[in-house]
Amino acid sequence: MKILFVHQNFPGQFLYLAPALQARGHEVRALTDAGNNRTSPVETIRYRHEAPKVDPAATRLGRNYTQMSDRGVTVARAARALRDRGYVPDVIFGHSGWGETLFLKEVWPEAKLIVYAEFYYRGQGADVGFDPEFSPASFDQVMIAQARAAHLCQALVHADAGLSPTLWQASTYPAALRGRIEVIFDGVNTATLHPDPSAQVTLPDGRVLRAGDEVLTFVNRNLEPYRGYHIFMRALPEVMAARPDAQVVIVGGDGVSYGAAPKGGTGWKDLFLDEVRDRIDLNRVHFLGKVPYPQFVALMQVSRAHAYLTYPFVLSWSMLEAMAAGAHVVASSTAPVTEVIEDGVNGTLVDFFDVPGWSRALTAALAEPDRFAPRRLAARRTVLERYDLHGICLPRMIAYVEGFGA
Repeated sequence: MKILFVHQNFPGQFLYLAPALQARGHEVRALTDAGNNRTSPVETIRYRHEAPKVDPAATRLGRNYTQMSDRGVTVARAARALRDRGYVPDVIFGHSGWGETLFLKEVWPEAKLIVYAEFYYRGQGADVGFDPEFSPASFDQVMIAQARAAHLCQALVHADAGLSPTLWQASTYPAALRGRIEVIFDGVNTATLHPDPSAQVTLPDGRVLRAGDEVLTFVNRNLEPYRGYHIFMRALPEVMAARPDAQVVIVGGDGVSYGAAPKGGTGWKDLFLDEVRDRIDLNRVHFLGKVPYPQFVALMQVSRAHAYLTYPFVLSWSMLEAMAAGAHVVASSTAPVTEVIEDGVNGTLVDFFDVPGWSRALTAALAEPDRFAPRRLAARRTVLERYDLHGICLPRMIAYVEGFGA
């Protein structure tokens, strides 16, 4: 088969799938944004997109669709150029999040189109209004959330099928569309993410952390409220007072992945650090920024307690990777976390907003590692049995895509 992947940050969710299909003899190509510098063994074609200038007076209700559909037109023109050169894929698999797939059926009506249906914005029951401090459920916000879903709905309606990584994320789509969505998680490479008693991480100040040390970790792409950074920082003073030898390692950038940036010139990182800095020992709090993947893996292997929080939103790969590495994950009792972690069995769940509860749970995890050892073992077993890349997820994904060529 000829298979075309479309993703503005390729390989993205197709990191393992695209090369695996190529290794099985399929002709695999990818179409991505010219500004994307990530590499892949798959032949990659780049389109150049300039975001449209939107009238500042336009409401936010229409602005998002304008931007997404404009990118879709850019991608369609790049696709038309490929067709003019004789290229016609059998299957197209694209991420629906940025509008790239919206018009591909107009170029290749004979191709089967699968969209990665990661999340469907809605006014109630998900991220909007969950955290009144930063995401108030005003009527305007509800309407804006619904408007943000317009291109996602169109993408799935015009596709042959959709794929979502978790049951809850699939459930965010309207009932009329859910039957079009298959649920297969992207997969965790448990051959790389595994417990390692010899693991160590060298911090910027030269301190070396080793497996067995009292290490508390927190990892996000960017440090922001959507991923509970504010709750974690507010819980730290009590944890550090109770555990004077604990080292806290925080990974993540100071940008914005989800939601809005804070008002003023201060980023979320310093905003919440300033809130507690006079009550914590800054010599034991280590902000590493964004780190290379091997360093992240080693950090999960030395972690005694790993805190993961999220609004009801997209599940981070890092949570399951931490579980695979044998970390004791203390997580928010929010969807879709609760789809993976059962409190007291393969991790510990805490109400997202319960700052004293977070302090108690993290302190206990650091103080009594032997008591929580069974949860660490169960966490890895969960990933091996349900989310393992090579044993479960990748074979299912390959069969799913190849099924559209039958």
